[in-house]
Amino acid sequence: MEIINITSEYIKLDQLLKFAAIAENGADAKFLVQEGYVSVDGEEERRRGRKLYGNGEVVEVNYEGQSFTVKVSR
Repeated sequence: MEIINITSEYIKLDQLLKFAAIAENGADAKFLVQEGYVSVDGEEERRRGRKLYGNGEVVEVNYEGQSFTVKVSR
């Protein structure tokens, strides 16, 4: 599990996917979220603008046999 520490108030889900190098660009991040490949704290998330506040949220991405897990912290 990779841990991403944020210094701002929050990070949006699509920005996190790009920052963690899970998505190469915004279009890839949008695709992953809208197609249901992303979950936050075990629940499917389809809002790419979902705000993550660094309270230990766990973001999981499962796509084409690859799995990524990122924990967002402060």
